[in-house]
Parts: sequence; structure tokens; C-alpha cells
Amino acid sequence: MTVLQGQIVDIVNQRIFKGEITITDGKIASIEEKEHDVNHYILPGFVDAHIHIESSLLVPSEFARLAVTHGTVATVSDPHEIANVLGVKGVEFMIENGKKVPFKFNFGAPSCVPATTFESAGAVIDSDAIKILLENPDIKYLAEMMNYPGVLLDDEEVMKKLAWAKHYKKPIDGHAPGLRGDDITKYINSGITTDHECFTYEEALEKLQKGMKILIREGSAAKNFEALIDLASEHYQNMMFCSDDKHPDDLLIDHINRLCARAVEKGIDVFKVLQMACVNPVKHYNLDVGLLQVGDTADCIVVEDLKDFKTLQTYVDGVLVFDNGTSLIQSVAFDNLNNFNCDKKTIEDFKVKSSAKQIRVIEALEGQLVTNELIEDSKIEDNNLVSNTEKDILKMSVVNRYQNQKPSIAFIKNFGLKEGAIASSVGHDSHNIIAVGVSDEAICRAVNLLIENKGGICAVSETEEQVLPLPVAGIISDKDGKTVGEAYAKLDAMAKQLGSSLYAPYMTLSFMALLVIPSLKLSDKGLFDGSQFKFTTLDVN
Repeated sequence: MTVLQGQIVDIVNQRIFKGEITITDGKIASIEEKEHDVNHYILPGFVDAHIHIESSLLVPSEFARLAVTHGTVATVSDPHEIANVLGVKGVEFMIENGKKVPFKFNFGAPSCVPATTFESAGAVIDSDAIKILLENPDIKYLAEMMNYPGVLLDDEEVMKKLAWAKHYKKPIDGHAPGLRGDDITKYINSGITTDHECFTYEEALEKLQKGMKILIREGSAAKNFEALIDLASEHYQNMMFCSDDKHPDDLLIDHINRLCARAVEKGIDVFKVLQMACVNPVKHYNLDVGLLQVGDTADCIVVEDLKDFKTLQTYVDGVLVFDNGTSLIQSVAFDNLNNFNCDKKTIEDFKVKSSAKQIRVIEALEGQLVTNELIEDSKIEDNNLVSNTEKDILKMSVVNRYQNQKPSIAFIKNFGLKEGAIASSVGHDSHNIIAVGVSDEAICRAVNLLIENKGGICAVSETEEQVLPLPVAGIISDKDGKTVGEAYAKLDAMAKQLGSSLYAPYMTLSFMALLVIPSLKLSDKGLFDGSQFKFTTLDVN
């Protein structure tokens, strides 16, 4: 039996009172009002309503060790990234690893593997596989339906996947950036209930008014908190917080607790904030996560105050998993799995013969997954299109990691590198190698460094090489969170020393192959116009 004293935050009934909570056999046996001198607060644990655990570069068990330090007790986790590499086998790996620690991972069935037919992935999850996944009680929902054109065009496979989710009475997550008007109405009417991709107030408001649940996303790259938080005062009952993608160095610092602190600072009522952070995900996804009511599982946290939400203790199923600065979750052993199957490249592989005066250029935007298409003057040396560091127009390449193919080439603005190259095998959604650099030689060195390590992120300069190996599926480390977070921070610093002005250069890089987000992206098969959903040419004339 465990007894907790403090200021008890009853979100459901919107009251705070001094009291005592008794925990027996992992459940809350009683809650009594009682005078005492303890001033800290007890409340339900935080839930990240949409996250790809793989983007932390950690296996689930290691993610949990860090997340509980910030009061997170559960996640709604889309294993889409590892599924695109290893299919159902990858999903099963995530579920089994997550079960080894006291933390509540709630995995979905990845709906879009591969995400599109315009890129090379490592696996396919069709509607028959979705049915099998959704039969599994460990699968809580159908994960984000990124193929919104398929929904709008009544694609047969897409419709079957949606139908199976309805058959098993499991929620369907959405992914519809910028979709408005009749299109979003049809998307919602197909049974899709959430969206975490809104990047304007007006877009989110329309979706809320039409019955969607809107997630405020603040991750390592995509940051929509400021654009959407003003909706919370009126629409808090239909909103949640999520990170979507959280890199390990950021996870060392904060998680959903930081969004709560920022929302309170904005003047949003604390009960509304906590409704979004703790209650709504549990209700919407039917999660086995307690809400600090008698009879609930004891998934609760002790925080210093309701302003900064500094976590002092975290309990999951009544087990103390974090206590005053120390995560009590232990590392667990697991078997590795990988499918890196390409050979090293040559400098010639990255050359592009051209006489074009102008080219299409991807404009990366700080804090956004969306990009712009620019038309810029080309720079040609020896009939080869090359980077123009003076104008910050750099060569970018995507290299198929599943089989030997010639790399695809594009150009990108706003990475700011003045020297060397950076590369990553975390390249959403198919996780081919993606690299950007000032020269073909630097790009080739960075790509080959990742091929040698069968996955990772790296930076190369004229005199130095740094790499963080990601041997688990080529996208996840086999090390602990602190080690990975510190190594990632060093790489982030090196990328900035090379000239990058982006807040999260590697996270931004990883999304430059994300074809389902407009407008211009690059897959291993070529330059892709996400607005028209078709390939386009690098040369303009």
C-alpha cells in the first residue's frame, strides 16, 4: 500500500483540495479530503496523444525511461516509421519491447505502408494485414491516414482499411495538412476523427466545427502551439497535446509538461489545459490509463506547482517509476533487427549533367513540415549542377537503402551549410538515406558513412566526421536515452558549426522526403510535387 498526500487536482470535477490518496494493488483505493502541510500537487499523468517513438531514436523501453521524468505515463504511438522499414514485424518489435517496462504505450496499426507509391519502402502493410493488426487488443486504433487523396478518391485499399477500423470499433487518426472545405468534410465523413497537422488557426477551427478532434503539436521540428493555442479556451474538450516527433536531446529536457506550462502562461485555465493533456486522450482512444478517480489504475504524478509542472514523482499502475531526479525504469535487453541492403556510392553518383538556366528548389521552413517551391538560377560547373553556398542553395540527395539504385538529386534552401554535409537514414516516411551538402564529395562521404554503419545520422567537414549509429532498423539506437541524447546534441552542434541556422537541422532534413506534405519534396525516385501529387522536373528550362 502507498499513501500520497498533497493538493489533489480533480480534473474531472474541476476542483483542487488537500487530501490523501491510498494506492492498493496498483489501483486508487481511496481519496479523502484531509488537512496536512504538504503543498505539492497530485494529478493524473500526462499523455502524448500522437507520437512516433522511433523519432526519439530510442526503443520504447528507453523512451519510457526519459518520458516519466517529465510526468508522461502514456503515449498514443504510431509505429509507422519502423513499419515502413520492417512491416508488421517492426510493429510487433515495438509492442513487445514496450511491454517490458512500466509505461503505457498504446500502439496503432500503421495505415500507410508504404506512405505513397512514389518512393521505395522496405515493407507493405495492406488491408489484410491491417485486419490482423486491428484484431490484436494491443493495437488501439488505426494510425494516421496520410493518404488523404486516397480517401477523397475512394481508393479501394484505403476504404478497406477504414472499414476494418470501424468493424473493430477502433478510432481512426487523420493527417490532412491544409485540407479545407468540401474535401475535409468528405475526409471526416469517412470516419476519420483527429488531425495533428493543422498549421493555421482558421484551418483548425474549421475542422473543430466539423467535428474533428484537433491535436496541438509541438515537436522537435513541427511547432504549431503558437498558431493553435488560442482555440483551447473555447474548444478544450475536443483538443489534445502531442509532440509527433521528439528528438532525444529535446526529450532530455521536457515533454508534454512544457506544453502545459506554456498554455497556463498564456492564460488558459489550468483545468482546461489538464483536460487536454491528461483526460481527452484517455477518453478518445479508450486507454487503460487512470484519471485519479477511485478504482482507477494509479497512473499519477506529483508536481511542484501548476505553473511549471516540474515533476517530482511519477507512478504507473501504482509503481513509482520516477523519484526526485531519478528514473527508476531499468534498461532491458532486446534482439536487434535491420535491413540495410545497399552498397557504397561514388562521387559520380551524385553528379547531375544539365545546361538548365533555372531549377526548382525546395524551400525548407523553420518549424514546419510544409515546404515552398522556388525557381532559382542554377550554378553549373563542368556541366554538373552544384551547390551555391553564397545563395544558400545546396544539393540534396535521397539514396535508396533497400537496394542499389542511382541516388536522386534536388536542391534546397535554408539549410545554410558553408562546409561539409549532413546525412540521416531517418528520412520520413520510407527511411532511405537523405543528405545535404556543399559538394558532391562531402555528400558522398556522409552517405557512405551511414551505409558503413547500417544506419545513423552524421556530419562531415573537411577535417572531421561524427556519426551516431542507428542499428535497429537503421532508424533507432541500441543505446540508452542519455547517451543518445548527448550524442545527438553534439551532432546538432556540429551541423550548426558547419553553418546551419535551423533550430533542428536533422529533424528538418528527415522531413524533406515526406511526400504527403506539400509542396516540394524529394524521394529516392525523384523530385515530387506534393500539391499535385506527382513527380516534377528539376530543370525549369
